[in-house]
Amino acid sequence: MADKIYTKTGDDGTTGLFGGRRVAKDALRIEGYGTVDELNSFIGLARSSGTMQAEHDDLLATIQEQLFVLGADLATPHDAMKNFSLPRVTASETACLEQAIDALEATLPPLKNFILPGGSPAGAALHLARTVCRRAERKVVALAHEEPEIGRHPVEYLNRLSDLLFVLARAVNHAAGIAEHPWMPRSRE
Repeated sequence: MADKIYTKTGDDGTTGLFGGRRVAKDALRIEGYGTVDELNSFIGLARSSGTMQAEHDDLLATIQEQLFVLGADLATPHDAMKNFSLPRVTASETACLEQAIDALEATLPPLKNFILPGGSPAGAALHLARTVCRRAERKVVALAHEEPEIGRHPVEYLNRLSDLLFVLARAVNHAAGIAEHPWMPRSRE
């Protein structure tokens, strides 16, 4: 018989990290990797629209894999890393995001105004994913202040990923033939 999905070990408000240590479910580390998990789910929502071009979907599939790596990295205290052989997000993944941003921007009209989030279902979901990514970045920055061994790569990756999600939302909407809606501040009368 298979193990059950519930263990009841978290009923006291704690959860286990890789390595066995238990921490409160509202600890910064949990907030960080929990928000990365939420981000990954919103990217899955965008991909499920079925309206995205194959190269955009492939890029998002790669990002979802990278987010699992980031989540595992954040869920593993660095003193426990010696006991696990886990991949980590590095400058290489961030460089790949930068290359994708540059390639996508080359296909888009120049941005001259702030734009309102929205467009196609996939584009709107990517804009939502971008805002969740920014929240994940804030959580990981707070964690890095508390635990400097987190290092700079997770923060850099999330910072660049939010940029990519913005550009990709534009690209998805552009490919779908959906015009962007510029933000036009209303004059006060």
